[in-house]
Amino acid sequence: MFKTAMERSRELFGSGWYCAESVLMAVAEHQAMTCECIPKIATGFCSGLARSGGMCGALTGAVLAVSLILGRDEASEPVDDCYRATKEMTDGFIELFGADTCQSLTGCHLGTDEGQVRFRAENMHEQCLNFVAEATRLALTAIVSKRTSRTDQ
Repeated sequence: MFKTAMERSRELFGSGWYCAESVLMAVAEHQAMTCECIPKIATGFCSGLARSGGMCGALTGAVLAVSLILGRDEASEPVDDCYRATKEMTDGFIELFGADTCQSLTGCHLGTDEGQVRFRAENMHEQCLNFVAEATRLALTAIVSKRTSRTDQ
């Protein structure tokens, strides 16, 4: 399920877009959502929160995508569906990969010269392609799950 969107996120990542941007763009395209803020809004989240070693950019891109689809338009609206979808997705990512931070997942800190060299030398870009694809799948699965539960009520 969601193979086309997963392939699209991998394609975007392989073409020079970074992790968070790729996931957000692929999910938005799959959901036929357009916004002039995409992919700009995701750029600072790439490479583990701007190379700080923080949360994986693919996962933060997925959080942005879930929020884009399930987030609130009015302050009076509930946050529960968006929060549940985000938790479901992040838990699934950690279950698959054992961590949620860029530094833990890649074993290097991209904010250092040594980390950048190691990332390239060990071709970790290939590993990140899997993070991007799975984050896309997890986001879309969570979105569909919450949208379905809304219509069942």
